[in-house]
Amino acid sequence: MKTLLLMRHAKSSWKNTDLADHERPLKKKGRKDTVLMAKQLKKKDLIPDLIYSSSAIRATETLEILLDSLKFDGKAKVKDVLYMAEPDTIIDKINSVNDDIDKLLIIGHNPGLESLTQILGDKIDALPTGAIAVIVLPINKWSELNAETEGELANLWTPAEFRKKD
Repeated sequence: MKTLLLMRHAKSSWKNTDLADHERPLKKKGRKDTVLMAKQLKKKDLIPDLIYSSSAIRATETLEILLDSLKFDGKAKVKDVLYMAEPDTIIDKINSVNDDIDKLLIIGHNPGLESLTQILGDKIDALPTGAIAVIVLPINKWSELNAETEGELANLWTPAEFRKKD
């Protein structure tokens, strides 16, 4: 069994309209939400063995905050191919992951991550910014993953549900 964590980047800023989409940074709210989500990963013992992030600024800032909040000592890699990637592209990237990795976290964008969650896990209404979908996969090797794999959506966490508790 493998565990796939799909995280949509945290809330980004539209303040500077001259910035290209790829260059948009996080809002203050996005930074705070990322810390909340890191706490949830710790609490549920779901610290990933490997993290892949889109190269967009809002995704890499989400990654940096997670790394710091988790005191992460595993591997984290930024992948250009994950910027606005569709499910097939994300699956292709996952297929190349070494099999000694049991928990993989992908930080990316909608609509690709939301679609992938629906394909592998279950029908969801939405994957809002900062949300994490936890999908348990009935595979032993990442190379076995494909669009026909029927995983179990074990959890879907949104920052809003944890803001209320803090």
